[in-house]
Amino acid sequence: MGLTGTQPSVSPVTHRAVRRSVLPGGLRVVTEYLPGVRSASVGLWVAVGSRDEKPSVAGAAHFLEHLLFKSTPTRTAANTAEQIDAIGGELNAFTGKEQTCYYAHVLDEHMATAVDIVADVVLRGECRTEDVGIERAVVLEEIAMRDDDPEDLLADLFMTAMYGNHPLGRPVIGSSESITSMTRSQVRSFHQRRYTPDKMVLSVAGNIDHAEVLAVARKTFAGHLDKSAKPAPIRLGAKAIGGRPTLEVSYRDTEQAHLLLGVRGPGRGSSDRWALSVLNTALGGGLSSRLFQEIRESRGLAYSVYSSVDSFADVGAFSVYAGCSPDHLAEVTSVITGILTEVADNGITSEELARAKGSLRGAMVLGLEDSQSRMHRNGRGEINYGKRMTVDETLRKIDRVSAADTTRVARELLGHPFGAAVVGPYRSHRQLPKSLTSLVH
Repeated sequence: MGLTGTQPSVSPVTHRAVRRSVLPGGLRVVTEYLPGVRSASVGLWVAVGSRDEKPSVAGAAHFLEHLLFKSTPTRTAANTAEQIDAIGGELNAFTGKEQTCYYAHVLDEHMATAVDIVADVVLRGECRTEDVGIERAVVLEEIAMRDDDPEDLLADLFMTAMYGNHPLGRPVIGSSESITSMTRSQVRSFHQRRYTPDKMVLSVAGNIDHAEVLAVARKTFAGHLDKSAKPAPIRLGAKAIGGRPTLEVSYRDTEQAHLLLGVRGPGRGSSDRWALSVLNTALGGGLSSRLFQEIRESRGLAYSVYSSVDSFADVGAFSVYAGCSPDHLAEVTSVITGILTEVADNGITSEELARAKGSLRGAMVLGLEDSQSRMHRNGRGEINYGKRMTVDETLRKIDRVSAADTTRVARELLGHPFGAAVVGPYRSHRQLPKSLTSLVH
């Protein structure tokens, strides 16, 4: 496998499933050996996202993600595609508010090739002038596609409603204006200043050997590991988020009104995140949740309704989504707020608590049965927390949540001002129902 082209010799008795090393320059390498699989998932995580952009370069992190794949000193985009196709692999990337991940999924014997390709793109992508124009057009098409999808547009609009002019309130993909005006030198500077090994985590999971991954990493990162830098501290959030959430509306000639309604919540470092997860699941996380049962099953007001939690370094959001007929928007809003108020006043039942815990346990464990999910869990853990919590530790955290914990968290959340976003056949706030406009002051 990897450098040798043979399978690693791993003793199931002495091998540690998850291992972590720090290479010179601050590069963290986290691996997880998964017996019984024939794959390797490679992810190079960079603690840089849209939150790190100035308004003048909004969308730079995502634009850069596109550009880096176009060319390196030794590969063109076509070369990279041909090489990954020839080994039956998958190569992709995604940009978030606080990190960017470049990843590949391949047969275990091609782990070294995957690491080499991903590292080459991230470290040595050239951002050529001729590529900027091409990818600018691609990103503008992506923005247009987002604008044509009500739920995607709604998600960005809701972040603006919750966080306003703060970087978290801006869309990850930027705007047509910012992408159109962005220069090659601005994107290149963003890459050179921010993509340093101390902000990176190489996460590899599958039928792999830690020592071999380290050897491959030293080879592919050669020339970038000669500094004595330590890993960058985890992100804590540097700018207070002031103001209040707002009500945002975007007109679209759609058959449905799409609503996201929510409040600001704690960041991912909060000890209440486990109680919030349980509360979220009980309220809108499944077919037996209160929101689904009341809005869809009992009243038939919406086909899709659910709640979710967004967590960033220092702040988060709890939100409820519903897609319904415009004629039903007033009633849907009233039912949502009524359910939230009821839970804040009286909590969830012991049966709801047990179901929510069981749902979370099952979803987490079943979702970790492949190398890609393990790579993502380990990479996110290292980037966001500087450590990895085991599955058993996480399950214990969930089990310790009490009904009183969820009630307290619900009351704290409902004490915060509401924000909301609506996409649908509404040209102004005046056309929205009072049950919504009166809620968001």
